[in-house]
Amino acid sequence: MTENTQQSPDSGPTNSNPELPTQYAPAEVEGQLYERWVERGYFTADAKSEKPPYTIVIPPPNVTGSLHLGHAFQHTLMDALTRRKRMQGFEALWLPGMDHAGIATQNKVEQQLAEEGKSRHDLGREEFVSRVWKWKEEYGGKILGQMRRLGDGVDWSRERFTMDEGLSKAVQTIFKKLYDDELIYRAERIINWCPRCLTAISDIEVEYQEDAGELVSILYGEGEETLVVATTRAETMLGDTAVAVHPDDERYRHLVGKQIKLPLTDRTIPVVADTHVDPEFGTGAVKVTPAHDPNDFAIGQRHGLPSLTVMDEHGVITVHGPFLGQDRFEARSAVVGALRSQGRIVAEKRPYTHSVGHCSRCKTTVEPRLSLQWWVNVKPLAQAAGDAVRDGRVAIHPEDMSKRYFDWVDNMHDWCISRQLWWGHRIPVWYGPDGEVVCVGPDEQPPVGEGWHQDTDVLDTWFSSGLWPFSTLGWPERTPDLEKFYSTDVLLTGHDIIFFWVARMMMFGLYAMDGEVPFKTISLTGLVRDERGKKMSKSFGNVVDPLDWMDKYGSDAVRFTLAKGANPGTDVPIGEDWVQASRNFANKIWNATRFALMNGATVEGELPPVEQLSATDRWILSRLNKTVAQVDAYYEDFQFSKLSEALYHFAWDEVFDWYVELSKTTFMAGGEQAKVSGRVLGEVLDVLLRVLHPVVPFVTETLWTTLTGKESVVVADWPKAVFVPGADAPGGFRDEAAEQEIENLQQVITEVRRFRSDQGLQPGQRVPARLDLSGTTLAAHEGAIRQLLRLQPAGDGFHATATLPVAGATVALDLSGTIDVEAERKRLTKALAAAEKDKAQCTAKLGNEAFLAKAADVAVEKIRKRLETAEADIERLTAQLAGLPTA
Repeated sequence: MTENTQQSPDSGPTNSNPELPTQYAPAEVEGQLYERWVERGYFTADAKSEKPPYTIVIPPPNVTGSLHLGHAFQHTLMDALTRRKRMQGFEALWLPGMDHAGIATQNKVEQQLAEEGKSRHDLGREEFVSRVWKWKEEYGGKILGQMRRLGDGVDWSRERFTMDEGLSKAVQTIFKKLYDDELIYRAERIINWCPRCLTAISDIEVEYQEDAGELVSILYGEGEETLVVATTRAETMLGDTAVAVHPDDERYRHLVGKQIKLPLTDRTIPVVADTHVDPEFGTGAVKVTPAHDPNDFAIGQRHGLPSLTVMDEHGVITVHGPFLGQDRFEARSAVVGALRSQGRIVAEKRPYTHSVGHCSRCKTTVEPRLSLQWWVNVKPLAQAAGDAVRDGRVAIHPEDMSKRYFDWVDNMHDWCISRQLWWGHRIPVWYGPDGEVVCVGPDEQPPVGEGWHQDTDVLDTWFSSGLWPFSTLGWPERTPDLEKFYSTDVLLTGHDIIFFWVARMMMFGLYAMDGEVPFKTISLTGLVRDERGKKMSKSFGNVVDPLDWMDKYGSDAVRFTLAKGANPGTDVPIGEDWVQASRNFANKIWNATRFALMNGATVEGELPPVEQLSATDRWILSRLNKTVAQVDAYYEDFQFSKLSEALYHFAWDEVFDWYVELSKTTFMAGGEQAKVSGRVLGEVLDVLLRVLHPVVPFVTETLWTTLTGKESVVVADWPKAVFVPGADAPGGFRDEAAEQEIENLQQVITEVRRFRSDQGLQPGQRVPARLDLSGTTLAAHEGAIRQLLRLQPAGDGFHATATLPVAGATVALDLSGTIDVEAERKRLTKALAAAEKDKAQCTAKLGNEAFLAKAADVAVEKIRKRLETAEADIERLTAQLAGLPTA
């Protein structure tokens, strides 16, 4: 029997005559099953339970979002982990929730207002925020309903939102704590500014792309005191306060310390020497605009230069003169034109392709801008976040992703946390009439009186989501949930948000929870791509709505496809053909289980003693135990692709294609051996369905409850090992001899089938054959061999035209009269010519350097596979031609 298997107290007796519909219809069962699971509380965790905890918090999707393939991918893996742990006896909590998504959500509501001919300023702050809350209730959380379609086993009773009352208290608490510890401060610094969203954005919210612009070289100064600088942003020269050169550059040493004329203005600016300048790049002289460039700001700080802001928050020029009121891009052309008319343009390169930052939300070109903002001093926090991984308290998987993590936390700049928005957690700082600054905690009253006002900015969305692993469990209160379920066990997320989210949670978790890590393992996944390995994008027209595939093929098919592609840290290609193949797998499980039930498969009673088991029975039980052990090892290493492949091949190849086929003669014969095989097949299906369940929950639930008559596979025990009475095996039943015997049997059947196919015989065509199985363990399988290979006994006049030695046995076939030799020779010759042509084409492509330089890796690998297939076909076809009887 299977170790650690028990029936729930309220479950019914085993169904002795189970029935299944002839076809599996996912749409008819998935929704009902999911609601039943939720109603019965299977996903609701108990903080008072004595079971060991297992916790995953969901990466909170934006309240504006809907389920895309990336969500479906990660949710499938998290669901598989928690379902398995629940079956293993853990108190498993998978906590759901959503992020308020400051900029994205505010943009949605502002778009609605724009359609009404209004702006947020027409409503005022309070009414606008109320409008956003109303939008959130009406449209937000669409993704939560879609998660149910996918089968997410989350604890809906603990659903959280980053702006609910409890999380708002957590945000205010940690802000106050950081402020009191002098880890939050306010200062003027260069930030990334979005002129469309009208807010600061972080470095990691800037997307860089190659844009076509212009590079102009401008003559500064007059007479003998001149130099040339090059820029792609000519309009910012209006804010220049110096020109910098390298201190060792002999070309400009005579100018250092002198004042030179700044074109188009009535100002002079100094020439300063700074080691930041690369004398080998361009002219070796750079314009310095401290208010509009981060490197220039640093130079300005070192040399005490003033910072002149020359454009407002909309990107409009503010300095007096002919450019006042012009948009930055309009001013760029106007400034270049004015310089050209004065003979100041000494060189122009157009188009000049260079990397330009864009707002990740609205795609507007970002403008570096000097601004008064709130900052987190990240140095001590980042140090702690790095140490937690270095000393082994937190493991990053795959390990080679650790370098990216360390590259970030070891070189992190202070974090700008203020945003010029109205939707979000408002900064809890009040300013008084006489310059007072007061930070207010959640249990403190803000100062009142004339002249007092709260800071108008809100916090970066990632500030509140950085508290997610502990704020969702009740922090700052020491709640039962926090005591039971923190630290969380696994953070499973994409490698693309190591910087956005993972590092933030590490810093805040260690800080708020007195050095206790927020999660023990960080499991990083790749990104979902199309079947050609191309990034999914609306502009490419290759974006897939996973709900469409779920409607067409069922949720299990989508889940299994995604899990099969999940190699740690690497991107996941997916195509509809693959989802269709996974649907076929679900149908195969259904049909095979239905066949088994119709032929006496049962879980009633203990397994028969080992002496009653045939070699085929012993083989499948041994393979079952090995597969379960292999799957367990893969789970612990987050090798979802490998565990899915192992289950696929065991189920389809070994159970359905071999064990069921080899057992058909036994079932047809009936009697005691049929009962033995029925019990073995029942055991195999019981274990197989439980091990498959975390990845494909719906079809396995229907089949397992039908097979066993028990309540639900969701709360069934995870299989550990199968034991056979009379066979001593501490780790479960194993039989290497039976495995070798059936492997030999498979070789015989496979080789003869291949030969029959190569000779053009129809699958059902019977052929006279003589079997010599002496000296092997295959004698007991002669009936199965003849039935599966359609081999009839060798009668009088038998003439062996082909003899196949396989696995120590010999199969002699009489093909006289069964094939047209000349027709077969022509067919094989034609196929050989086609294979040789394909080989020549593939060889030519792989020898073409131009093709290799341009082709994607996926395309090159496809050609290599074609070449391997062609070479194998040539060898096979040549041998077949040589083996044909001569006239």
